[in-house]
Amino acid sequence: MAADNVLVAKGKKIVSFDMKKDPPDRETLLAHLLGPTGNLRAPTVRRGKTLLVGFNDELYRQVLGS
Repeated sequence: MAADNVLVAKGKKIVSFDMKKDPPDRETLLAHLLGPTGNLRAPTVRRGKTLLVGFNDELYRQVLGS
């Protein structure tokens, strides 16, 4: 199952991608998803059709609940 929404947290900055309506090009998406070593940034969580990458406390509370 592919994600409809990808939310990437880098510190306090959150970048949101709507993969159905306006998907980014491959290079843009990978630039946000991969860390400096070329591995997927952590933590990564999939909830339903939403993919969360990176950590932001407020974002996790919003998407995952308290």
